[in-house]
Amino acid sequence: MSDLFSVKDKIILISGSTGVLGSQITTYLSEEGAKVIVLGRNPNKVKDLVTHINENGGQASPLVADVTNEEALIKAKEQVERDFGKIDVLINAAGGNMPGAIVTPDQKITDLHIDEVKKVMELNYMGTLMPTQIFTPLLLKNPEASIINISSMAASRPMTRVIGYASAKAAIDNLTKWLSVEFCQKYGTSYRVNAIAPGFFLTEQNRELLTDEDGSLTTRGSQIISHTPMDRFGNPKDLFGAVGFLCSDASKFVTGTIIPVDGGFSAYAGV
Repeated sequence: MSDLFSVKDKIILISGSTGVLGSQITTYLSEEGAKVIVLGRNPNKVKDLVTHINENGGQASPLVADVTNEEALIKAKEQVERDFGKIDVLINAAGGNMPGAIVTPDQKITDLHIDEVKKVMELNYMGTLMPTQIFTPLLLKNPEASIINISSMAASRPMTRVIGYASAKAAIDNLTKWLSVEFCQKYGTSYRVNAIAPGFFLTEQNRELLTDEDGSLTTRGSQIISHTPMDRFGNPKDLFGAVGFLCSDASKFVTGTIIPVDGGFSAYAGV
């Protein structure tokens, strides 16, 4: 049974691996024995994470590229092919939001910055599609390879404010399902493409939005917790089980799914 969930010696490439959640996922997989390829656009952050993992007994290799830059990704793919020959798992964890792609309570849609919405769409959607397209030849060298995309609760439950991010993540859900069919029909019935949809995770990036200086909840933070049956924000470690499951043989008959990791947020109707 332990082998069923094992990721030992699997070659796992993680984009956005130096981000808040990406770095935690990457470190976890290395601790479980995977050979992780740390893909990020900041060379210093990539180097620091690789050094940390290797100094703590893991196996990590650096890979520097912007997930929205086709030329850089092609060079990265060539490097991975030289060094490893194949990829067992691709995790598309690169993503994010921008202030101009948000409509705050005191704004209207006419205040939206379309250029920043385009950047959010490019980072989240194209930043998932392009690595998948470019690294597919390396995934096809393993007839049971797995792709894991990162969606969001904002994809299925359109939330106030985050119009650009929610639209981009909704596109990720659609892409995940489309790719799951495409890979099985064109390449082999053992390929898997799934996504994880995190709920609300308290990070340094959103702490000011969700909590006050004294640690109490803001109005938005209170709204979220009141709609989360487990009555708390997520911790990056809460993602590890779902990630490990989708990377391992335990999910051999699972494809085209979006797994919520949200403390019950998506199940609660508010009454």
